[in-house]
Amino acid sequence: MADAMDSLNRVAKWRTLFAGWQLGTRPKGDPESDAVSDHRELTILLRVEVTALAALLVERGVFTLEEWSAQVAKEADVLNEMFERKFPGVSATQDGLDIDPRRVLDWMKDWRP
Repeated sequence: MADAMDSLNRVAKWRTLFAGWQLGTRPKGDPESDAVSDHRELTILLRVEVTALAALLVERGVFTLEEWSAQVAKEADVLNEMFERKFPGVSATQDGLDIDPRRVLDWMKDWRP
């Protein structure tokens, strides 16, 4: 278990670089940077945990890699559709987001510039 904690602690250190990449250099204790850093840490750890879980389940024959890939695609499509319903006028393509300015103005009017 100590090896797992050591590995998780090491990979979580990347959170600071990602926060700086997103916000620019900030002093330790900056609330916005701390929030982004915390979120990045959770995302990093979730990635490690889900990948480990999937690898073990495939290894043990609970499902195949092909079944896993098909389910991941299905779940991604469902989430994409949920995002499109939440943000009318926006759709994701392989090249980025397609935004219809006429449809997004209403729900974006209170966003920060």
